[in-house]
Amino acid sequence: MNSYVVSDVHGFYSKLIETLTEAGFFSDPSARLILLGDLLDRGGEAVKTVEFMKSIADEGRLVYIRGNHEDLFVSCLQEISQGEVFRVSAPDSHHFSNGTWNTLLQLAEMDGDSAIRYPRELVSRVMHSQFYKELLPLTVDYLETEHHVFVHGYIPSRESGRGAFKWYSYDPDWRDRGYDAWRAARWYNGMSLCSTFGVREPEKTVVCGHYHTSYGHSVIKNRSPEWGRFACFDVYRDEGIIAIDASTANSGKMNCIVLEEDEI
Repeated sequence: MNSYVVSDVHGFYSKLIETLTEAGFFSDPSARLILLGDLLDRGGEAVKTVEFMKSIADEGRLVYIRGNHEDLFVSCLQEISQGEVFRVSAPDSHHFSNGTWNTLLQLAEMDGDSAIRYPRELVSRVMHSQFYKELLPLTVDYLETEHHVFVHGYIPSRESGRGAFKWYSYDPDWRDRGYDAWRAARWYNGMSLCSTFGVREPEKTVVCGHYHTSYGHSVIKNRSPEWGRFACFDVYRDEGIIAIDASTANSGKMNCIVLEEDEI
C-alpha cells in the first residue's frame, strides 16, 4: 500500500484535489492518505474539504494526525459556548486571524451577524457537522511505521530555559507524553528542533507539517529567501526529517510526498 502524505490543507479543497491528482492518488485505489493536521481554516472551501476527507475515511484509507488548528477549533467552540462570541469574532482575536471563526461560519452555513446573534445555533450546527462528529474523533497524535514517524509540528521534546534561552532535547518517552505535551508539540518548528537542537528519532525519519518549508530552505540551508516571490516552498529534507507545509495561503502551493510500500 502506497501512502500519500499531505499537511496543512487549511480548507483549500481545489488545491488539494489538484495536488493529489498530480501525485497519482486517484489512480491508486488501494492508497492510504496521511493527513498531518490542520485540515481547515484560512481557505474558503471547508465543506468540500470535509466531504472529501470523510469519503476517504469511509473507505478506510485515511490517517488523520491532529494539528494545532484542530485544537483551536475545539477551543473556539468552547469559548463561544461560554458566552465569548463577541471576543472570538473580533478582528483582533486569534480565532479570527487564524481562520477558525470563518471555518465555523462555513460549517454552520451562517453569516457573521447571524452567528453573533444566535451563538447557540452556531454551536449546535457545528457540533452536528461531519467534521465535528465524524472526522475530529479520528485524529491521533502520531503514526509510527518501520521507517517513519508522522506528526504535525514535531515529536514532544524536553524543554529547558525560556525565551531566547529556551533549549530542546530528545525525550525517549515522547510516545507516552500526555495531552499538554502533544498540544505544545503541535506548535513546534520541526526543522529548527531537528537542525538547531539535534532532536531526532533514532533510525527513523520524522515527517511533519505546521511550519512553512521556506524556513528550512532559507534559514537552515540558505538556498532562497524565506518569504516573497523567490521563496522556496518545496518539500524540505534533511537528516532525520521531511517537512512538507507549503504555506498554501501564501504560496498557492501544496506539497504531497508518496512513500512506496517498501518504505512503510
